[in-house]
Amino acid sequence: MKTQATPPPVASRIYGITSVALYESIVTGTKEYQSLVDQLNGLTAVPLSSKKKRYHWPTVANAALATTIRGLSPTLSQAALDAVNNLEQRLMSQHQKGVAKSVHRRSVAHGQAVAAAILAWAATDGLATTANCPYSAVPAPGAWEPTPPLFAANPLQPCWGLIRPMVLSSDEECDTAGPPWFSTDPTSDFYAAALQVYTVSVNLTDEQERIANYWADGPSATGTPPGHWIAIVSQIARNEDLSLIEAAEAYVRVGIAVHDAFIHCWKTKYATDLQRPVTYINDNLDANWKPYLITPNFPTYTSGHSTQSGAAATVLSNMFGSMSFIDTTHADHGLVPMQAPRTFNSFVEAAAEAAISRLYGGIHFSFDNEDGFTAGQCIGQAVNDRIHFRE
Repeated sequence: MKTQATPPPVASRIYGITSVALYESIVTGTKEYQSLVDQLNGLTAVPLSSKKKRYHWPTVANAALATTIRGLSPTLSQAALDAVNNLEQRLMSQHQKGVAKSVHRRSVAHGQAVAAAILAWAATDGLATTANCPYSAVPAPGAWEPTPPLFAANPLQPCWGLIRPMVLSSDEECDTAGPPWFSTDPTSDFYAAALQVYTVSVNLTDEQERIANYWADGPSATGTPPGHWIAIVSQIARNEDLSLIEAAEAYVRVGIAVHDAFIHCWKTKYATDLQRPVTYINDNLDANWKPYLITPNFPTYTSGHSTQSGAAATVLSNMFGSMSFIDTTHADHGLVPMQAPRTFNSFVEAAAEAAISRLYGGIHFSFDNEDGFTAGQCIGQAVNDRIHFRE
């Protein structure tokens, strides 16, 4: 994702589907865990392992992950494809040591079979008919407009909200009350929200700049915003010495949460089709103002960072409780000291910082962040309530 500059919604789908493939590939090798079949929308069958035969489950997982990634990313650059293949082969070579050839072959075959089933399920989620749909602008006061510096006329993935979610069951579920009524009246709530963005921006502290940069998560930096939370899961798995199935559970919880969060968020963005702070501020407060971060090319309400962070924090809190942790995502990508590790008392605290970082960046109103965060928590709670991992 990092090297391919994958857009956040697309990345969330890849993370979500890949995490399901990982979990499903190894779940039948445990006694206490159960499949997600008939728990995720549209997932009706996945190949089962034989109870009478032996498998090497790390090999199964490796084959399932590599096969799924290749299947979901047909346009991978040769360098990225080589990286996937080389990692698969390196892990396969490590796993073959001390494993009977018949067990190894059986394990690879099972992982590939599960991946094929998950890819077939993914192919029915509506992506093929919605991914490249045109944006239909509806002229209205406050409507989204292309933003500087590129003024890209075609906003990102306008029909992403039509993709089938994994857990959410209706178009209205976890919906927010909506943004304040658009107005240029200096006494209005909308004007006050824009003035807050402007005031914070022109008085930005060093710490606020660090926070804005830390959670920016550009596609070529950390594998996008959902990739940041996947990286946090990787750190927890390593630091807490999770078993393979425990790690798979953590990954799939977050994978499902961010997958559905981006669908919900993008549905909301294009239903409200609201302009960004830079448009409003340039038109009504200061024609020369520029946000600290470059404004993404899609409507403002709600914030994707806030929605997916609220969802990820909610599922992680359900699994691990209110644990403190040090996030080394940027250090792991070689981006220190500019973005040094940050310490958080809980997942919710980290998610709240991710949300407000968009205000500091000047690219979201507070109501984008607050309502997105609330929607994300609702989505995460839906995952907690409806997905039963243990029998």
